[in-house]
Amino acid sequence: MTAFDRTHTTRRTLLCTAAAATVLGLAAGPLAAQEAAFPAKPIRFVVPYAPGGTTDLVARTVGAHMAQTLGQPVIIDNRAGAGGNIGMDAVAKAAPDGYTVGMGAISTNALNPHIYKKMPFDPRKDFTAVGLLGNSTIVLEAGPALPVKNVAELLAHLRKNPGLPYATAGAGTSMHLAGVLFAQTSKTDLVHVPYKGSAPLITDLIGGQVPIAFDNLPASLPHIQAGKLRALAVAGAQRSPALPDVPTLAEAGLPDYAVEPWFGVYGPAGLPASVAQRLNKALADALADPAVKDKLLAAGFTPRSASVADFDALTKREYERLGKVAHSAQMSAD
Repeated sequence: MTAFDRTHTTRRTLLCTAAAATVLGLAAGPLAAQEAAFPAKPIRFVVPYAPGGTTDLVARTVGAHMAQTLGQPVIIDNRAGAGGNIGMDAVAKAAPDGYTVGMGAISTNALNPHIYKKMPFDPRKDFTAVGLLGNSTIVLEAGPALPVKNVAELLAHLRKNPGLPYATAGAGTSMHLAGVLFAQTSKTDLVHVPYKGSAPLITDLIGGQVPIAFDNLPASLPHIQAGKLRALAVAGAQRSPALPDVPTLAEAGLPDYAVEPWFGVYGPAGLPASVAQRLNKALADALADPAVKDKLLAAGFTPRSASVADFDALTKREYERLGKVAHSAQMSAD
């Protein structure tokens, strides 16, 4: 090869490289512009449970504030079923552009994969963590048809009446986990009756179709305050500010018992980091607003924000921890 040929080849290579870079730059340009302009249209916020439950209440309260911050409507889309799997599957399969996010939880993103035989998604691969919202309180409650006033009386009743049904807002939920651990810890025999959300559960509990339930406090609190349901204990490590006179299950005679469900927001896998950060900030701003914070606290929900990285790490830790719990307890759901 002559010096002329080498020079010509080098120039041709440089021109091809420059052309390729230009094409990549042109392709990346619109994507970068779209991310910078986010959000330019309404955001769909999928709640994987029926209206009236904890996730619905929190999503609507936080979503309304996010809409003000982001300048676009945040539309709540309730998609109940399969312990939250149906709704979160819709999020996993959505375009990773930030316009579809979901209200994930300890159940959907940490527990369900260990108890459902078939999962439509893998929470370790199919989501982008966006931000933590906080923790809910689970309450053990009795309907008016069951003549017990506290946990001691309930335990005595269970020992005389094994196989008592207990209701939850769905198989694989944190309430289901709370019921399993209660039966294990108290060495009693209970039969799980899963519902599709808290609203139908509460209706049947008040109506006497089921005697007791483990439910997220925000959904049940108004009915407890109205005297339609009787709170026997809360499942967390501490008493709830919304029910200061109701003991924890540990205080009521089950040492070391504690179940504290967390909730957060996820987008589909591949969500651009800039979009995730924009949504995370909107979430944090909402949780820091005194009006939002007070409303959630009054409903029995404890708001708590976290960075994208910290929430992602929490999800991964909980996935591993609850896998061990579920396998030990032989939990399953259809």
